Amino acid sequence: MSKRTADDPELQSALKSGARPQKALVDGEEMEFEDEFEDEFDSDEEIMEAGVDGRPDEEREAEEREGAMDVDQDTFMIGRNKLNNGEILAPDLSTYEMLHNLEPTWPCLSLDIIKDNLGDERKSYPATVYAVAGTQAARGRERENQLLVMKLSGLSRMDRGQEDDSDDDDTDDEENADPILETKTIPTGSCTNRVRAHQVPAASGTNSTTLTAAMTESGQVLIHNISSELASFDTPGMATSSQHAQPLGTVRAHAKTEGYAVDWSPVIAEGKLLTGDVNGRIFTTTIGEGGQVTTDKEPFTGHKGTVEELQWSPVERSVFASAGNDGTVRIWDLRSKSRKSMLNVPISSTDVNVLSWSHQNAHLLASGADDGQWAVWDLRQWKPNSSKGSLDPTPVASFDFHKEQITSIEWHPTDDSIVAVAAGDNTLSLWDLAVELDDDESRNTAGVRDVPPQLLFVHYMDQVKEAHWHPQIPGCIMATGGSGFGVFKTISV
Repeated sequence: MSKRTADDPELQSALKSGARPQKALVDGEEMEFEDEFEDEFDSDEEIMEAGVDGRPDEEREAEEREGAMDVDQDTFMIGRNKLNNGEILAPDLSTYEMLHNLEPTWPCLSLDIIKDNLGDERKSYPATVYAVAGTQAARGRERENQLLVMKLSGLSRMDRGQEDDSDDDDTDDEENADPILETKTIPTGSCTNRVRAHQVPAASGTNSTTLTAAMTESGQVLIHNISSELASFDTPGMATSSQHAQPLGTVRAHAKTEGYAVDWSPVIAEGKLLTGDVNGRIFTTTIGEGGQVTTDKEPFTGHKGTVEELQWSPVERSVFASAGNDGTVRIWDLRSKSRKSMLNVPISSTDVNVLSWSHQNAHLLASGADDGQWAVWDLRQWKPNSSKGSLDPTPVASFDFHKEQITSIEWHPTDDSIVAVAAGDNTLSLWDLAVELDDDESRNTAGVRDVPPQLLFVHYMDQVKEAHWHPQIPGCIMATGGSGFGVFKTISV
């Protein structure tokens, strides 16, 4: 049987010109070229209608919608649902690895987690957390206000039933232990607006020292050494004297002017403190040898109103940031003789309530404002464009998911893309800034609108005021609000 060769001049000419080759003769008979689409489509228009996978676009898109994520339409979503009178929200316990709620005598506006010597990267249960908080007693009972030094132990994992039959009964009993709250109290006589803890590393042959700074409603900043209170939790029979409850030192430079901003330097081991008040003044206090407390007499000034937040640089000894109700964030240097800010950055038309400086990427600063918006800024872009040092930057990320004021914001201690945000809408949200979904992937949200793909989790907590990641228990958060304390870990982080 004779065949047409590939180098046939007539065939090559037809292929180069894009034309269909003429019918070939095989043993004197015409040979048809087979068209794989001939039986399927009658025209080019029908092929275009069918799309890339041979089916009409409408059919394929309907199937994609059926396979989209399943969201319970009764799930509470910010901006979509509202609670009626008498209604409360119940958590979906399957989304938590750990969840515990505790209610003190008085609610607390602020807390801080204290690093312990139980080890880093802890994942075993039951968990233990040490913390300090300051109370907000009812009007007329201000003298009952206290600092609460706390040990929370027996924090068990959520009961998953018989998911793992390999665990023995002893392990199950231990992991499902009852939670225990132990407290030591230190009287303050005034509501604590903000409290922060700092640990002075141990010298040779001594234990580390834990200091707290409490900015009170009376305008004084009380500095306490709570090392004995913490040690008493783990030393049977150990008692703390009433004399030890006296402040190590008191910052009176604010002259009875209330304030909310407090921060300890993370790189000055002996202890250096920033405090700010509603008159826009920022003072520095140094802890010297033997615990001597010294406050600079001359403040840093520049904010036109309240200093809402202060954050030391995570890597530089002399640099810090501040936020104010004038809508600005300012960058300062302790070495400045003028005591004025190096940069003045207007970032909001409302109060800037909170800041968080990333400890993983020192050029990233997160902010939260009174209008519910929170943003991430790249400090490498903050270069003055005028002799006055002011500029108008653009955030690298910005979200208006929350509908009330942002009350707390904090970067994850070891993951530079995870952020926790608390707001006045009674929610605490977790975010992953590394998530980048294209329009097609993020379009199908089962009818739930305005949900950014970076949102990982929303935790409901009544009147939540402040939240912190535990530095040694990955993913664990402790928060405080009108209903007390919450300690939880989600399956998302």
